[in-house]
Amino acid sequence: RADGSMEEKGPTGAPRQHSPMHPDGVTAVAALTPDLCISGGRDKSVAVCSWRSGAELQRFIGHQREVTKVTSAPDSNRVFSASRDKMVMMWELHGAPGPRQRFPGHDLVVTGLAVSPDASQLCSGSRDNTVCKWDIETGECLGRATISRNLVTHLCWVPGEPYLIQTSEDKTIRVWDSRDLRVAHTFPAKRHVQTSCDVSQDGRLCLSTSSGCAGEGGEATLWDLRQTRDRVREYRGHFQTTTSCVFLPRGPALAPSVATSSYDSTVKVWERDTGGRG
Repeated sequence: RADGSMEEKGPTGAPRQHSPMHPDGVTAVAALTPDLCISGGRDKSVAVCSWRSGAELQRFIGHQREVTKVTSAPDSNRVFSASRDKMVMMWELHGAPGPRQRFPGHDLVVTGLAVSPDASQLCSGSRDNTVCKWDIETGECLGRATISRNLVTHLCWVPGEPYLIQTSEDKTIRVWDSRDLRVAHTFPAKRHVQTSCDVSQDGRLCLSTSSGCAGEGGEATLWDLRQTRDRVREYRGHFQTTTSCVFLPRGPALAPSVATSSYDSTVKVWERDTGGRG
């Protein structure tokens, strides 16, 4: 918890560690509800477990290779996973053990997943330079866009809007209009590969992360989505590739904050509006 509070007795700030959910490396994790999370692993499975107890509640098996991304539909019992087997699958909590829906169509590993705010559509991105839009109920591909050298690294939907943010190995961050699957805006290219992104809950700001090594690169960048669409500030302090980022929920006594994680084995929390490290 970013505010340092603990719900259980124990040393302040001490992390809770649970038994392994996967026999091999964990490759993806996402929040499902305030009490549940989903994870994907090199063991090709997707697990649902409790944040609090660490107990496994459900496991989905169907991918042929390691899972690369997991996400869920807003306010629903549906879980989505992508894999190096080029397949996207939808699973239902408390449903059949097999996939409820399959979304085939990519030619290489799927590296981005995002569900629309109304939970009716899914977008996926891949190292095959494509972004695809799917009807969740039917599995039909509603659109496919290809941009040369656009090796997708991450996708996220702008809350309440028909827009998606996408990061790429070509060092750019693109804003897609999901209605016709076209690029509505491209931010100025960065110096390094863009590895992940997140959007603030009010849809006004975007956060992206960069690759890096030996203190060069590895920054996170805050972008304006609504006004100037300029870079607002950067957060520097990681010594290797910054792999993920998230806008943290704001507590009543806390300044707006963001968190980043890196191959340098650290997670850092930053004051969003000053760039100061917490």
